[in-house]
Amino acid sequence: MDFTFTEDQLSLRDAIHKFLMVEAAPEMLREIWETQTGRSAELRAKLADQGLTALSVPEAYGGMGLGDLDWVLIQQELGYYAIPDSLAATAYLAVHLLKGLPDGNKLKDEWLPKVAAGSARIAVGNGANPFVADAANADLLLLCHNDEVHALKPGQVQLEHQPSIDASRRLYKLTWTPSEFTRVCDATLGKALWLGVLDRAGVAISAQLLGLAQRMLDLGTDYAAQRKQFGKPIGSFQAVKHHLADVTVKIEFARPVVQRAAHSLATQHPLASVHVSQARLAAGEAARLAARKSIQVHGAMGYTWEADLQMFMKRAWALDAAWGDAIFHKARVADSVFANGALLGPDATFASHV
Repeated sequence: MDFTFTEDQLSLRDAIHKFLMVEAAPEMLREIWETQTGRSAELRAKLADQGLTALSVPEAYGGMGLGDLDWVLIQQELGYYAIPDSLAATAYLAVHLLKGLPDGNKLKDEWLPKVAAGSARIAVGNGANPFVADAANADLLLLCHNDEVHALKPGQVQLEHQPSIDASRRLYKLTWTPSEFTRVCDATLGKALWLGVLDRAGVAISAQLLGLAQRMLDLGTDYAAQRKQFGKPIGSFQAVKHHLADVTVKIEFARPVVQRAAHSLATQHPLASVHVSQARLAAGEAARLAARKSIQVHGAMGYTWEADLQMFMKRAWALDAAWGDAIFHKARVADSVFANGALLGPDATFASHV
């Protein structure tokens, strides 16, 4: 088995990293936060120019036809720079739903090319989340009702804005009426599609949490090198070194778990959902620890608006509860581990089908 990423995948990740380094400075993110929509049409257009909106759209619809392993690297970069955009919902989750519809479906034929071109925003609503992110900014909403997939235009739903600790998030409570005219597919097909959405959202969030954890670690390390006490940088003190070392270990242990979850989705592993939940738990733990230790290094000022740390910390807290909280994902892992006949141990972990 070869678990290494290809040169093309790594080159794409590096290109996106360099692009976001220039286009997503913290001061720019603050400006976007304070707009009414919380989104930047200019940034979305630049992301489309980089090919991100077309990443997993099939080539027949104008896309690149890439998959989960490509996205897991990109999502880490989106997390590292705390990009305030609904890119994952549109170009990853919604595309998964649309690709799963039968060939010749009008919705599929109309919207996949729009997503690839970067000219559409799609909000995805599922029972795993009480509120729908970016519903007010969406050109189309794909919503779940009794495992069915329903497609609605913004004028067909009533929106009630819900505040979030993360100022970059735009959350809405939706009131809408399902009907045969809004139904895209029945519950039989929809159930499988929504499970795929839940798992891909789990991988996307896990990867973003990894990126956020790394950014908070970097911010803590930089501050420890600059802040002085008793004439020395506080990073020279053993206690501070231990704080940052603990975070580094958590991130390094979580990264392969997240990448393994993406691999399981890409190869349709029978335990893919369990691997996704394990990734969510590992990445969430790393991000929470990074937030706690970095704010300890910064002192109380790390939580203030002037400090960049608070932007990434709040994003991590908000994402950690999206698309299933820790209780939900622990239950999925527990159901698998304690099931009768569960395949456990190294023989199962490293079997040829993994």
